[in-house]
Order: sequence, then structure tokens, then C-alpha cells
Amino acid sequence: MESFTPLPALIGGVLIGLSAVALMALNGRIAGIAGIIGALPDAGAAEFGWRLAFVVGLIAGPIAVLAVNGALPAIMNEASWPALIAGGLLVGFGTRFGNGCTSGHGVCGLARLSPRSLMATVTFTAAAMIVVFVIRHVLGS
Repeated sequence: MESFTPLPALIGGVLIGLSAVALMALNGRIAGIAGIIGALPDAGAAEFGWRLAFVVGLIAGPIAVLAVNGALPAIMNEASWPALIAGGLLVGFGTRFGNGCTSGHGVCGLARLSPRSLMATVTFTAAAMIVVFVIRHVLGS
């Protein structure tokens, strides 16, 4: 870990936590990104506004970083495009299959002490660890 940055990581974690608490307190909703985006096309008038604002906020964050810093952080990606596409499709399938994503289960569900979210988080974390091990040590890429 050459670029460990504890202060920005702490600030980011606090902001994620505060936004999850704010959405629950103000709207009674869990800040699960897959659920928010997945329900956006069919959302009624009362739901559409806050869902769209959430998605716009996700997009505006990197734009704000670009405006303040003049550049976005470097992204180091060694995966091929087919691997990225396959990974994205598998994550999308997993979020539907598991009734939630890492933000819904890992951030909000664990904070609410949900046993289902605990099992989901353990499962997707273990699956990620296995995939990384296989790709790096078995396949040797």
C-alpha cells in the first residue's frame, strides 16, 4: 500500500455514513445504489425527484473533484475490457440475486444489524477474495 491516505478515507467514510443516515432520517429509505437506480425508471412523482438527485450527486462528486483539483485521481486498472464488462455484468446479476448491493447491505444493512445483510456482506466479500486469489495466484495474471 504505497498511497494510504487515512484522512481522505476517513472524510469519505464519514460523508457516506452521514448521507446514508440523512436518507433514512429524511425519506425512510436505505441508501442502496442498485435499488435507487433500479427503481428510477418506474418511480412515481414522489419518488423520482430524490432518486434522480441521488444519481446526479453520484455524477457530480467526481466533477466537483475535477473542478477543485484540476484533475481526477489516476485510476490504475490492469484488467482487460472483456474482464471489466464480465465483472460489471456479474456484479449487476449479484445485486439482483442478493436483493441489494454493497452500499445497501454493507453500509446500511450492517448499521441496522440486519442478519440478512451480514450474510450478504460475508458472501460477497468472500467471493471477491476467492476471485482475486484465483486470478492472481491460480491463473497467474
